[in-house]
Amino acid sequence: MSDLKRECFDDEGATIVVEVIQQEGTCTAGHRVGDQVTFDGLHVRGRLCIHALYSMLPKVFALRYGAQFPWLRDKDVATHACPDAFNPVVFQIRRRRDEPQET
Repeated sequence: MSDLKRECFDDEGATIVVEVIQQEGTCTAGHRVGDQVTFDGLHVRGRLCIHALYSMLPKVFALRYGAQFPWLRDKDVATHACPDAFNPVVFQIRRRRDEPQET
C-alpha cells in the first residue's frame, strides 16, 4: 500500500467490539448471545445483519473517535437494540483502549 493510501487509514480511533448480550424470539440473521463483531477502522470482523449494522453504526463511529455519552455508567460501553421489536437482539458496544497495533 502506498504511503498516501496508508495515511488515509492511519487514525487514532479505538477498536470497537460489539457483542450480543441478549436475544429473544427468533432472530432471522441467527444472532446468538456471545456473538462478536470487531471494528478496527479498516476491517469489520464477524457477522452482523445489515439492519443491526446500519442502525448501530453511528454509535460505533462516535465511540471509535472518543465520544462520551453522559448517560452511560461506563464511558466505554453502550448498548444498542436491534430494530426488530418482535425478536429483539441487544448488543453491547465496547470501546477498547489498547495500544494501536502495527500494520
